[in-house]
Parts: sequence; structure tokens; C-alpha cells
Amino acid sequence: MKRTGLRTTTALALVIAAAPISLAYGQQITVWAGDTGSGGKIFAEMAKTFEAENPGVTVNVEEVSYQTLVESLPVQLEAGEGPDIAIITDLGGLSRFYQDITPYVDAAYFEQEWGQTLQWLRGGDATSTAIYGMPTTLTVNGAYVNLTLFEQAGVPVPAEGATWQEWAEATRQVAQATNTEFAMEMDRSGHRFASLAISYGAQLVDEAGHPVVDDGLRAAIEQFVAWHQDGTMPMDLWGAVGGATHRELFSDFLNANTVLYFGGSWTLAQMDSEVGDLFDWAVVPAPCGPSSCTVMPGGGAMTVFSHTQNAEIAGKLINFFAQPENLDHYISTEVEIPSAASQIANGVEYPTASARTSEALATFINQIPKMDAAAYRFQGWRYQRAMMNALTTRISQVLNNELTVDAAMERIKEDVNLAIQAAGGQP
Repeated sequence: MKRTGLRTTTALALVIAAAPISLAYGQQITVWAGDTGSGGKIFAEMAKTFEAENPGVTVNVEEVSYQTLVESLPVQLEAGEGPDIAIITDLGGLSRFYQDITPYVDAAYFEQEWGQTLQWLRGGDATSTAIYGMPTTLTVNGAYVNLTLFEQAGVPVPAEGATWQEWAEATRQVAQATNTEFAMEMDRSGHRFASLAISYGAQLVDEAGHPVVDDGLRAAIEQFVAWHQDGTMPMDLWGAVGGATHRELFSDFLNANTVLYFGGSWTLAQMDSEVGDLFDWAVVPAPCGPSSCTVMPGGGAMTVFSHTQNAEIAGKLINFFAQPENLDHYISTEVEIPSAASQIANGVEYPTASARTSEALATFINQIPKMDAAAYRFQGWRYQRAMMNALTTRISQVLNNELTVDAAMERIKEDVNLAIQAAGGQP
């Protein structure tokens, strides 16, 4: 890991003192980017222009593993160390380490483009107007279906507005007619389960930041367990692993072993490159529950950390990346779902994406206006990860007959309250 710091020589200090602008010579900014997609390559390329416009500033974009961002970065931040900037996904959980960069960005522009998602970075403080970074991309949970299997089975593909139960029934018919192993699969992830739960009316967290276990959550768990008991879903994902371990078997969909796979937009590139024309597939609109037709949003944000010695230049760098021409270049090159309101409204061209991928991207983007308010609130909650880990762990215990649904509900709430107490008791 590279530590950052202000490297100012005596001679340069004289220059700085006379400089009409506050940016100082010899400043070095380190940015961590995850290893998905192109990593930090596109940001590194764009940073060259920023360096040219700000002589004396060096931007080091370092690609690190996703595990490093999830596991190592929080430990370093706790010790007051780490990069100046990172692109992270635990937006609420790391909120206590952020630096307010409002003085260094076009605040009105940021509010216009990311008015709702900026709240995810504020740790649940509804009164805060601080700007801690820039949401980079939006990810959207969603279902992939094998259209070739539907055609072979002669079963109509459920239309937009179909319920989870209607999808389960249709995919069971397809699986039976085509001897496909499973009807539906879902990543072993509390985030993916939250889509189902919120569509069934679960709130998961209230406005004050307290965990909520309600009848909606109970109904979703009971339905999820029933699908495992009747063979609609395999035990290999949620029932075969203990604890909060994230697990996915997207290979089952790639190998046509399941009719429907509930994952997310981040696997589009994999679909395009690995499935190709082996079979027809599509992303379908969000299945509906009794409460709503919603899925969970997700995504990353580029944030500045409070231990940085270069908050001003770090904030200006993010403001530079946030400019429309840079945003368009990043989103279209990376083939990602935009998070900026104007890009969502006007659309983004993806010149390198196939027609099928472009259509799937459009379907994912069309789900964004339908997302339930509870989904946005849960996404920005400081203790979202604690709740997601509890959901995964306790639901798996129900599947393995180690807990009843009632006991699981109690343990989920206890798990999250313990996390809140461990963090000082502030919800």
C-alpha cells in the first residue's frame, strides 16, 4: 500500500505561497479501484488530463482486489491509514471515515445528478447535506431467464407485472418439460434476498436506523423456504454453506441447468462473452411481490477519506471525474448502468456492447424508477452489511432445520442490534 502525503520542497513552498490558487505542488493522490471490469484503467487515463491541468499533482490509481476493499480497507481506515480515495460498495458501513468535499465540488450539480444516492454515503443522517463522494455506477439486482428453454417447453414467458409465484410456476413447468435441473436460483446473498423481501413488504430498517423484522420479511422467508422444500430452488446455494459466506452458481445458468437465475447487472459482460449465441436469454422486469415490483439497487461510489492530507485536491479530482463528458466516457466504455440522473433520463450509448446486452441494460435501467423507497433506505444504512449477513446465516439455518422461522426472525434482529452496540450504540 502506498501512503500519501504532501511532498513539498523548500523551493516549491515559496511557489505555493505565491500561488493564486490553493492547489499545491508536489501533491500525490492515491486512488484504489476494484478489480472488476477494467479496474481503474479508465480513471487512470482520465487522471492524466487532470494532472496536466494541475501541474505538480500526481494521481496514482491502484487496482486492488474486491476482497481488499471489503476486508482490508476498513481495518486500515480504522487505523487512520489507507488511500486518499477509493471506489467502494459498502457505502453506509464506511460512512464514519469520509471527508466532506462540499467546498471543492459543484454541490448543486452533485445534488441534481445524485440527489438520492448521495444519501447512501451519509450514514443514515437524514439532516446531512455533506457530499462525501460521487456515486460511480448503479447496479441492479435482476433475473436472467433462458428463453430457449421456454420455447422448447412451449411455455409463455411471463409478462411484466408477473408475480414471484407466477414466475416460479412458469419456470417449474419449463424445467419439467425440458428436464432442466432447477426452475430458479438466487445468489446466496442477503442483498439479493432483500429484493424478494422488500417486494413482499419488508422494511428491514426504519427511518431512525433501527432494524425491522416484520410480517413482510416473515412472508418472504416462508416463501423462500417453501421453494427449497419443493425443489424449485437447489439447496446447493443457500443450504450447503454456513455463516454469511457469499456464494453464486451463475455457471448453472451458463450451462442451462436452471431456467431463471436471480443475480444482477454485473454479470452482463460474462453473459455476453460466455453464452454468446449458445442459447437465447434475456433480463426480465422485476418479479412482483404482494407489496411492490422492486429489486435492490447497489453500486459503487468514489469517496475521499478523512485521514487524507490533500482533501482539496482529492475533492477537485472527484469533481473532475464527475463532469458529463468524463462520466459518459466511463459508463459507455465500461458498459455499466449510470447513476447520474441525466444519464438515466437521456440514456448512454454503448458502442462496444452487443444488441442483446444493450437490451438487457435497458431492462435493468427501466427497473430503477420502480424501486421501493425501502430499498434505497436499506442500501444506505450503516448496518446494511450486518443485516445482510444475518439474513444469509439465519435463513440457511431454517433451510437446514436448525431454526424455525420465528427463531430466525428473533436472531436476525439480535444480530443487527449486537452490531449496533459494538459500534457504540448509535443506529
